[in-house]
This record gives sequence, C-alpha cells and structure tokens, in this order.
Amino acid sequence: MSKSQELGTEKIGKLLVKMAVPASIGILVMSIYFIVDTIFVGRFVGSLGIAAITVVLPISFLIGSFGMAIGVGGSSVISRALGAENKEKAWHTFGNMITITLFLAISLVILGFFVSDPVLSAFGAKGEIMDPAKRYFRIILLGVPCLAWMMMANNVMRAEGQPRFAMIAMILPAIVNIILDPILIIGLDWGLEGAAWATTFSYYLSAGFSLWYFLFGPSELKVTARSFLLKLPLVKEIAAIGGVTLARQGAVSLLTIVLNNSLFQYGDELAIAVWGIINRTMMFANFPVLGVTQGFVPIAGFNYGAKHWDRVKEVINTAIRSGTFIAIGLFTIILLFSSNITSLFTTDPELIRRTPSALTIVFLATPLITVQLVGAAYFQAIGKALPALFLTLTKQGFFLIPLVLILPLFFGLKGVWYSFPIADVLAATVTYTYLQREIRRDLNKKIETQEEVDLVPAIEQ
Repeated sequence: MSKSQELGTEKIGKLLVKMAVPASIGILVMSIYFIVDTIFVGRFVGSLGIAAITVVLPISFLIGSFGMAIGVGGSSVISRALGAENKEKAWHTFGNMITITLFLAISLVILGFFVSDPVLSAFGAKGEIMDPAKRYFRIILLGVPCLAWMMMANNVMRAEGQPRFAMIAMILPAIVNIILDPILIIGLDWGLEGAAWATTFSYYLSAGFSLWYFLFGPSELKVTARSFLLKLPLVKEIAAIGGVTLARQGAVSLLTIVLNNSLFQYGDELAIAVWGIINRTMMFANFPVLGVTQGFVPIAGFNYGAKHWDRVKEVINTAIRSGTFIAIGLFTIILLFSSNITSLFTTDPELIRRTPSALTIVFLATPLITVQLVGAAYFQAIGKALPALFLTLTKQGFFLIPLVLILPLFFGLKGVWYSFPIADVLAATVTYTYLQREIRRDLNKKIETQEEVDLVPAIEQ
C-alpha cells in the first residue's frame, strides 16, 4: 500500500497524529528560528532592527505565498486525484504547479527590486525604520524564489502522505539559520545584513532538499516534459483553490500595512517593535494548532475524493476537538509568562514594560482559533473555493482590518490590541455556523445515501 492510500484506511485519530505531529514540529522549529533571529537582531542590532524585519518579512512572505497558494491549490487537486486513483491527473497537476510557481516568483522578485521604496513605505517603514528595512529587504529578495518553491513543495509532500519529509523541508532552513545567525551577525559583525544572508542561505538549502525529494526520494509523482505544459482546466482548478490562500496572505499583507501604520500613528517606532515580539510569539505559540490544520487537509481531501464521507466528518470533529484543547493550554501559558517571554527578545526596558499587557490582550481569544482554521481549511481540501475564500477572509479581511482602523479612534493604541480577540470571536462564530450548516446539508446527506446503498445488497442476501 502506498503512503497516500493509507490516508483512506488508517484510523482517523492515529492518522491525524501521524500527519499533524511532523507538521507541528516543522512549524515549531521554524517558529523557534523566527524567535532566535529576532532575539539576535534585538540584542545585537537594536529595536530598529526588530522593527525592520517586522516590516520586511510580510512582504517576502507575500511573494513567497504565491508558491504556497499554488501548493495548497494543487495539493487539493492531487489529494482528490490520488483518492480517486487518477495518477495521470496528479502528475500533470504537479508539473503545472512547478511552471506557475517559478514563473510568478521570479517575476515578482525582479519587480520587487524596482519598487522597493514605495512598497517598504506602504508596509510601515516610516522614519528611521526605512534604511535598515531596505538593506534587509534587498538581500531577502534573492532567496524568495526558493522560499516560494519550498512552500509549494511542502504542501505536495503532505498530499502524498509524506509528512516527515515535509517536516524536514521546514526544519532544515530553521536549523541553518540558527547556526548562521551568531556567525554572521556577531562573528563577522555583519549586523542586520548577516541576519538577512542567514535567512537567504537557508531558503537555498531547503529548496535543494525539496528538489532531491522529487527527483531521487520517495515521491510518487512522476514529471515528464509534457507535464510542464500548462493545461487550462488544471490551472483554473489550482488557481480557484489556491487563490483562497493567496487572498488570505493578501489580507494579512493589507493588515500589516494598516497595522504598522496605525501603530506608528497612535504609538511610535517602538510600538511596531512591540508588535514584532507579539507576532513572533504568535508564530511559536500557535504551532500545534497550525500543525493539526495542516495534517487535517490531506486526510479530508483524500477521503472526500475517495467518497469516504463518514471519515471526512470524523476528521473534522477530531481536528477541532484536539486543536481547541491545545489552544486552551497555549493561552494559559501566555497569560502566566507574558513578562518572561518579552524579556527573551530584548533588554530595552521600555519595550519590556510595554509588551506584556499587549501580548496578553492579543491572545485573549486563542482557544477559538482552531474552529476558524479547520473550517476554512476543510473547504479548500474538498475543492470548494468560494466558501473557503469567504471563511479565510473572515478574520483578517472582514473583522480585524476594520477594527484596527476604528477602535484606535476611541481607545488609542490599546484599541489596536483589542481588535485581535474581538476579531477571533466573531470569525470563530461565523465559521462554526457555516461549517455546521455544510455538514448538515452535504456530509450528513451523503452518509445517509451511502448507508442506504450499502443496505440494499444486505437485504437482497
């Protein structure tokens, strides 16, 4: 039995653990890298360095997210194709994904060099932040095509039922970065540029490992020259589902623009550095829930394609229950140790004073995030682009951005922090309502129909 076929036969609880744990470990190590990177920059470059990477990273990830979008969209097609035992479609989909990813990533990087100043300014590089942000951005751009490839390839590995290799692809750049940061930032005294080169080199290494996996590793996907030729129906299907991920990252990028400008308007450069610490903590704290969501997607997609409706419903419930339990634990830890967490990143007394209260407020509704993440991911997994798009944009697009614009008018800088838990509550409520309606209208009916069909041969016997 191939690894992908196990997605349709193994017990859901065991399978979700098998898929989610490697994904969680990969996200954890990546999160640790972001934290270590920020610690080195904060302690050896200063608060302006933290502000600079806080401005730049969303831009690089916006470009790289084209690869992630293609990976998510194409992996949904591949999962369902493998579930339906249509390997030819799976192979051709992967070839099209490679073509689109490389073309878009390289084009966007070239464009990025020409429009760096206005883009950085829009994302919050105000005042003294602009110069270090520009120096960091121009180096990071050189590695972004590899980041896009890595993000695309990672989703495909999970779609094939190979979460361990996907985990390695995420861990490698983090480990390399952690090793190179002290060497380049402190040892060679490259400062912020050293942090940028460490990140860029790590992207190259991870992209090389992903390439090895598909050429010489255990991948089931075979690519021929014909596979790279774009096939319009496949491109449309990849774009429809992957567009959801791109829209989410677009909303995150728009949020970054609104957020950084609001922080500067109602606070100062230091307020952006506060958000930088909160954002890194959020990446780290949410890693198990994100791992559960990533592990959930290929299981749901494969079983939907194989018409195992009862298994689809079971994995939805299992993912939401386990993710919510984990999120409650994360919230408790943040609540108890907010001051200690802040002190890890900086020795700046003002930054240490201002960050803990903001950190606690932002995390207030953390226990609800699993519902929103799994609900939106479910519709992507089964190829329903419009509801996936709607639910994906619910938090950042429909609630958080308007709240960040409105609440500071009444509450000043604290209004920015209040926006996060309010948006979490509203988004979780909308997603849960929509998901339950879909389960009643779609899955439950399909399960009942399947039971009736299975009952007929038993009666005839």
